[in-house]
Amino acid sequence: MGWSPGLAAPATDTETWVAAQVGGALEAVFETVAATRAETAALLHRVAAEGRPPVSADLAALRPGLHLRLGRGELVSGAGFVAAPGLLTDVPVCLEWWQRGARGDVRPLLLDLDPGRSAYCDYTHWDWFALPRDTGRRAVAGPYVDYLCSDEYSLTLSEPVVVQGRFAGVAAADVYLRHFEAAVLPLLRRLARPARLVNARGRVAASTDPAHLAGSLTRGPDFGRLLAEGRPATHGGLRLVPCRGVPLVIALT
Repeated sequence: MGWSPGLAAPATDTETWVAAQVGGALEAVFETVAATRAETAALLHRVAAEGRPPVSADLAALRPGLHLRLGRGELVSGAGFVAAPGLLTDVPVCLEWWQRGARGDVRPLLLDLDPGRSAYCDYTHWDWFALPRDTGRRAVAGPYVDYLCSDEYSLTLSEPVVVQGRFAGVAAADVYLRHFEAAVLPLLRRLARPARLVNARGRVAASTDPAHLAGSLTRGPDFGRLLAEGRPATHGGLRLVPCRGVPLVIALT
């Protein structure tokens, strides 16, 4: 069963305000992602202009920008570029990823990505990689326990990097769930009904509804389509309000 956008009343002033505030909180993180995406695309264009394929050492040029953005002390806990398999000629897969430590220090993520040994060598099925690759749009993945980077319950925000019409990988940033909840739960509590933030896969990112905790799935509507249409809707008793500009929906019971 689909939703009924034609039958849904316009969003209330409070719903519109909360959706805008949630979008603003995430937009600040997406600015980090967009800056990394732009720097990566420019780097890959420069390498192509030199008449050679890129190698993993080229990605070191991204580090000054990543360090600068991670040092700002915002919601972002980690950021970087994750290459599509086959992009680089010297390694099958590669992450240029940096994290902010508890004391504000910035350090690299060092992983063994050898296909013969590593459980992390195929990251292409994870939502933070697959959604931007398959849709061409930004994505919010999780929350999930981030065994790859931090062992923290996290969200990953990502966007596709496209060079000369070819998908080259994703630019992404991590946000610890506890930091995200601290930013958005006070906003959701302003709503008159229990509410949860749901991503394009139906995964709950934050919730004031005790029946639908963060990390659970909301089944039924096609949230990806709803986000593409960008209009409030109803589905099975749920009131659905997209957060304009970012891939999250407020679902009110």
